[in-house]
Amino acid sequence: MKFLCQIWFDTEKSKLVPQSEWDALTQECIVSDNRWRDSGHLQAAFALHDPSMAITVRLRNGEVAATDGPFAEIKEHLGGFVLIEAENIEEAKTIASSFPILRYSSIEVRPAYSIQDGK
Repeated sequence: MKFLCQIWFDTEKSKLVPQSEWDALTQECIVSDNRWRDSGHLQAAFALHDPSMAITVRLRNGEVAATDGPFAEIKEHLGGFVLIEAENIEEAKTIASSFPILRYSSIEVRPAYSIQDGK
């Protein structure tokens, strides 16, 4: 089964983390990702740029509109995601629990499926 691990940051608290801590954490995450990739569990892992760099695209009354920034103001922002392969949600939770980024974030683990075949 595939599971999407969404990495959520408290927007205000994450701004207070010194760059040197982010740099050290990045190195830890690279090592962790490589270990899970080598074991066949990690399918993809991506960090996301700050929400201020986003655009939101909408289709309303047949017209496409794009606006700068995220769709809504929220206390937390999506900072990245990891797609993993696991036997079940318990194994997925165990894998996500080992991610070093968890010290600075929360991780939502959600089963994923292909819309083409429903699996």
